[in-house]
Amino acid sequence: MLGVARDADAKAIKDAFRTLALKYHPDRNKEPGAEERFKQIAEAYAVLSDPKKRAEYDAHGFAGVAGFSPEDLFGGINFEDIFGGAGFDFDFGGGLFDHFFHRRRHGPSRGANVEVDLNIPLQRVVSGGSEPVRFTRPVTCPECHGSGARAGTQPHACSACGGSGRQVRTQHRQKNKHQITVQQITACPECQGQGQVIDHPCPKCGGRGEIEQDETLTVTIPKGVEEGMALRIPGHGLPSPEPGGQPGDLFVVVRSIPDQRFERLGADLWRTETLPIADAVLGISLEVPTLDGHASVTVPPGTQPDSVLRLRGKGLPEFGGGKGDLYVRIQLQVPQHLSSQEKALYQQLRALASGSR
Repeated sequence: MLGVARDADAKAIKDAFRTLALKYHPDRNKEPGAEERFKQIAEAYAVLSDPKKRAEYDAHGFAGVAGFSPEDLFGGINFEDIFGGAGFDFDFGGGLFDHFFHRRRHGPSRGANVEVDLNIPLQRVVSGGSEPVRFTRPVTCPECHGSGARAGTQPHACSACGGSGRQVRTQHRQKNKHQITVQQITACPECQGQGQVIDHPCPKCGGRGEIEQDETLTVTIPKGVEEGMALRIPGHGLPSPEPGGQPGDLFVVVRSIPDQRFERLGADLWRTETLPIADAVLGISLEVPTLDGHASVTVPPGTQPDSVLRLRGKGLPEFGGGKGDLYVRIQLQVPQHLSSQEKALYQQLRALASGSR
């Protein structure tokens, strides 16, 4: 699962796990199957990084570790030590752990997560740093604390449904000498399925129990942030649907603003340069823009259309280390309107080329 040799040492196992976990962590990777892949990687590391568990696995295979609970597997691993500074949630004692391994949570359920896009220029990808994020989200009403009722009053159970929020209609039917009971369950029309009635709504939220709030947060963009990477901000998602519950998280999805000079493909940048035919035939030195100024590129004589020239290290930094390249694709400009002198010269060239065959 980690792609390491059977006799790999602790450092090799740790490095392989970090690389794969950064690739498949759900804060970064929204592809289908990424969460399950991350879970498998984490379980593999939990076994291979512990000498006792590894010995059981080596001796008995999966059967040797089948009895371990998630707490047994991950209890002794310091994920912050492995991923310090990565900017993601690797806390297997909290929400991510509960989500992946279905550990039963006590108390009210959490609110839903919120996802917003943040568009940044390529230069921010190069340098990293702080960026403001502005968004609107519902929050628990500060006046009624989520009850929806005016201060000093409380909602009461709906008398029509007894507080269940449902109405059940039962019908008994006869079919083929058998008695059949059919139940139809619908939302209570008196309380709209809420199970409670508010006689005196809160004037601030109108009885909804929540209000819309504009927020501005500052997020730290890691150097080399990948296209579509999601940065997690705990506690800034939707409020819990239950009183006293914790809000969800905010996921800031980072996207690069289109740059007329380049096309971004991962950490690599692509640029198209269009040359006159004579420059492609004879060769030329070009000055092309990069993210840190200009660079000189030598176009060799006889360069063909769609040839690609590579400038090593002139792309974007890669998340976790390394740097991409800048690729310059050569296109040729065929003149559409020729002077009489230019036409005569091209005819001479064609005659020379025909005579050399």
